[in-house]
Amino acid sequence: MAVLVRDGVALDYEETGHGGPPIVLVHGAFCDRSDVGALVEHYRSSHRVVAVDLRGHGRSDAPVQNYPVDVFAGDVAWLCAQLGVHRPVVIGHSLGGQVALQLAADHPDLPAAVVALDSTIVPPPGAADVLAPVTAAIAGPNHVGALQQFMAMTMLPTDERTRAAGVLDRLAAVPRHVVMSTWADGLLGWDSAAAAAACRTPLLYLDHGSPNCDLVRLAQLCPQLAVGRTVGAGHWALLEVPDQVTAMIDRFMVTSLGAPVGGREGGV
Repeated sequence: MAVLVRDGVALDYEETGHGGPPIVLVHGAFCDRSDVGALVEHYRSSHRVVAVDLRGHGRSDAPVQNYPVDVFAGDVAWLCAQLGVHRPVVIGHSLGGQVALQLAADHPDLPAAVVALDSTIVPPPGAADVLAPVTAAIAGPNHVGALQQFMAMTMLPTDERTRAAGVLDRLAAVPRHVVMSTWADGLLGWDSAAAAAACRTPLLYLDHGSPNCDLVRLAQLCPQLAVGRTVGAGHWALLEVPDQVTAMIDRFMVTSLGAPVGGREGGV
């Protein structure tokens, strides 16, 4: 674990492993880098891996400010520059996938490829209307309870209860101002279509069964899109079925970049 300070904001991160291409891991909203721990463990033996706590999350600072996707993406790009991370594969879960895609749009020469795990990118029509009651509840006096209720809806009955409880428990640690702005500016206010259209790197979207993405429209905006689908797990597939997730990412890196994965060249 280490810290770098950007304009007075401490960004906490973990770096391990060696080898290329480097892997940069970005967690989802109201979570922290522990949620991408399975990816750290999978890639650390063959790749340089950097996992960051986004500002406002985990051990990073949480200044009173707005938290739009481009600010998160700017932090990740800055961190890569400070650490000398060149042409990484940027893998993000949920909000982290949005951050990765925005990074590719804003800094086209930085990432070699992007992976979005069940991220809200060009959502189906009417998604904002469906989320309106959640938005109102989060703005109310019990924002933690409202957020926990929403997150519980993203879990399946088959999800392991201890892991699910851990996700819900950590929500209480996120400052209210971070929750409010990340929800409004990061999740609802982000122009995902513009970011998708500007992306020129290989993009893998792993669908975990949540209604977060209009895949047909995303493919029209981003023709280099590849799509995978996990089985038997919902939004938290990285916690529930990490082997499925890593197998598809490995194959994507081989086919899109020709990159050896875990000592294997040309296949997984």
